[in-house]
Amino acid sequence: MRDRLNLSLPVDMIGRINDLADRKRLTRSAVVEAAVDSFLSPDHADRQEAALTRRLDRLTRQVARLERDQRITAETVALFVRFWLTITPPIAPEDQAAAQAKGRERFEGFVETLGRRIQKGRGFLDEVPADVEAVPSEPGD
Repeated sequence: MRDRLNLSLPVDMIGRINDLADRKRLTRSAVVEAAVDSFLSPDHADRQEAALTRRLDRLTRQVARLERDQRITAETVALFVRFWLTITPPIAPEDQAAAQAKGRERFEGFVETLGRRIQKGRGFLDEVPADVEAVPSEPGD
């Protein structure tokens, strides 16, 4: 059984209802009925909450992945610097120029390799297994 309901709506809203009804090949009553039904639906709020929860879960996973990558990157840099400082012997003043030239050459090679890897979409963190967690360093490491 159906009952009639007369209501007043803003002119622009009626125009939007007419446009949607024409595009979907529905009656205006069907468009308004679907809109009111959706608004009054008890699960409307639940659907919105579920969608928001899914988005928050995805953001939480992304932030966790960023934190993991940041820990790995920081530890990698720290280990490299410690290793470099430990094994690099002091350079005699007369060898400084040759060492700087060799350093520039190596750095250019590093930048070229880095550029190729980035261009290919490969990164160091992609090579680290996903299940490896950052372990706090022990004294003397």
